[in-house]
Amino acid sequence: MKKHANIPIFIPHEGCRNECVFCNQRTITGTCQGSDRDIVPEIENALSTIPDGYDVEIAFFGGSFTGIGIDRMTRLLDTAYEYVKSGNVQSIRLSTRPDYIDEQILDILKSRGVTHIELGIQSMRQHVLDACKRGHTTEDTEKACRLINDYGFVLGGQMMIGLPCSTAEDEIYTAQKIGEMGAKEARIYPCVVFEKTELCNMAKSGEYEPISIDEAVTRSTKVYYELKKHKINILRIGLQSSESLSDMNQVYAGAYHPAMGELVESRVKLEEMLSAIEWYKSEHKFDYRGKPLIVECNNCDLSKVIGHKKSNLEIIRKAAIEAGFSDINIKTNDKVKGNSLFFHFGQQSEISD
Repeated sequence: MKKHANIPIFIPHEGCRNECVFCNQRTITGTCQGSDRDIVPEIENALSTIPDGYDVEIAFFGGSFTGIGIDRMTRLLDTAYEYVKSGNVQSIRLSTRPDYIDEQILDILKSRGVTHIELGIQSMRQHVLDACKRGHTTEDTEKACRLINDYGFVLGGQMMIGLPCSTAEDEIYTAQKIGEMGAKEARIYPCVVFEKTELCNMAKSGEYEPISIDEAVTRSTKVYYELKKHKINILRIGLQSSESLSDMNQVYAGAYHPAMGELVESRVKLEEMLSAIEWYKSEHKFDYRGKPLIVECNNCDLSKVIGHKKSNLEIIRKAAIEAGFSDINIKTNDKVKGNSLFFHFGQQSEISD
C-alpha cells in the first residue's frame, strides 16, 4: 500500500456567510490568504518535498469551500485538476458546510476530479446547532449526505466535542448518525475556545463552561468507539498544530493539546488492556496466577500502549498484579497487524505468520 500525502490549501472562512460562536478560522488555519491567490506555488513547493511513490491529494480546507462563489471555486479546482490529469496528484478533497451542497455544486466537483467531500456536521442535535448559531438544520445535513453518496463521492463527517448544550450522549448520537448517513471517514474536534469569538465571550461571562482536556479525551474515546463500530476511518482527532495554535495567546480555554489524537488512542489502548485483564479473571480455566501478562503491539503503537509519561503502564501493572499476574510486560512484535494488541501470559508468543 502506497503512503499518503496531503497538500493542504487553506481558504479561511471566506466562503461562509455564517458566524458560528466557536469560529475564528484565521486563527485555526494560521493564514489570511484568500481564494483569489495563485495556488500553483503552494502546490509546487509541497510536491518538491514529497518523495516518489506517494499517493498525493490536494485538500481545500479552512472554510466552506463550496460557498466561495462558482467562479472562484472552479478556478481553484481547475488548477488542482491539472495536477490530477498530469498524474502528479491522485485526488482532490474539500471541506464544506451541509447547507452549501446541491446538485449544481456536485456536478462541478465531479467534473473536476474531486473524490472526497468532508462535511462540517459538528452535531446531529438541533438544539446544539442552534446554541452554536450554526445556521443550518440536521435535515440539511441528512440531505447533503444523501446527495454526496448518490454522486459517488467518499463522504467524511467532521464533528465537535464539548459544544454549548452538548452532552456526551449527544456526541455518541452524532457519531452514530455519521455512520448511518454513509460516511467512510471522520474527524473529531474537541472544542477549543479562541480569542475574539462569541464563544470566548460566553466563557468569560460564565454562560459556557469550556471542556477540559481530560474530559475531551474521555468523550472523544466514546465517540471513537462509536465511529469504529461503523467501520469509519478516523482521519484526525484534535486540531492540527500550526504556528497560530503554538501561540497560546490565541487560545482562551478548552481542549487544545498538540497530541490530542495520541491521548485518545492511548486511552483506547488502556481500556482494551483493562478489559483483557477482566476477561482473564472471568475465565477460570486459565492458570495465569503468578505469571506475567504479556502485551504485544506493533512498534508504531508502543507509545500509545505505554501512555503519556508511562501513565498506562502504571495503571495496567497495578490492575494486573491485583488480578493475580506477577507483572506486566509490554513488547513490540511486527507480526501484530494494524493497531491491534495480542495478549498472553508466560514467555512464548503465539502469533503466527
